[in-house]
This record gives sequence, structure tokens and C-alpha cells, in this order.
Amino acid sequence: MATNSTSGGNEVFDVRKIRRFVELMNEHELSEIDLRQGEQRIRLRRGPELMTTGGATVVSGMAPATNTAVPEAPAKGPPSTSEDSSAQYITSPMVGTFFTAATPEAAPFAKVGDQVGPETTVCIIEAMKVFNEIPAGCGGKIIAVLVENGDSVEFGQKLFKVEKAS
Repeated sequence: MATNSTSGGNEVFDVRKIRRFVELMNEHELSEIDLRQGEQRIRLRRGPELMTTGGATVVSGMAPATNTAVPEAPAKGPPSTSEDSSAQYITSPMVGTFFTAATPEAAPFAKVGDQVGPETTVCIIEAMKVFNEIPAGCGGKIIAVLVENGDSVEFGQKLFKVEKAS
């Protein structure tokens, strides 16, 4: 989501109102809200933003907070082991900062050895001061955490390696 503001005075936008706008966007599946009042403006946008740079199209911004487990791509060369063939990845649905827990003092949502289901929250990704709980999107056992707490992540980046449930 992008937020642009211009203000004619020293007023600051009410964070509660902005959060409510985000909730309304999610409820009604809106991709953009653009509000203006006098010299003030707020624009919230969800989804990737396409920009052209030197003839190449670049995707920036963030995608809606949904997640899909991606099966591991078959390796070229010798056949993979049974562990590799049963592995899948939980990927980042957006650009942001990866957090393993809701607070620094809290236990991680998911760690190596944990069983997860499709709706199990495995981490939080913070983007534009919005903390998005990320569901596993698949079922199985976490066999690797591929990023560190506080790392910046990209859209589609592998976060967890999961052994498929039998």
C-alpha cells in the first residue's frame, strides 16, 4: 500500500481512520482509495505497482495478504531424496519485514519441527506500519526457517521449507 500525503497545515492523519480505510479495502476487495480534503490527501493502494525503468517493467509495492505454498522445483541432475520430493515452500505474499512472533518477548509462531495446517499463522510481515499475519497455506512439518527475524523480504521469497503432510 502506498500512502501519499500533502498537508496545508501541521495536521497529522488519524491512524485509526487509516486503519479503518484499510479494513474497508479488505472487506470490499478495493484495490485503491484516494481521498482529498482541501490541501490534504491520502491514497492507499494494494497490489503490485508497475513502473517502467529503462525499457524494463519493474513490479514494486505489495500484493494482497494471501499466501500460497509453492512446491519445490524439481532439481536437474541426480534424482532427489524422498525428503526433497515431499518438500514445499511457504513464500512471502508481499514486500516487508519478516517477524517470527507478535512481540520480541513472545514465542515464535512456527519453528523447525512444528506441524502446521493451511490456516496456521507462521509469521508476521510488516509493510507500511501494517502487521500482516501470514498463514502457512499448506499442511506439514516445518523443516527449515529460511529467513531471520527482522529481515527484509521480497514478494515470492521463500520463508519456510515444509515437509508435506502424509
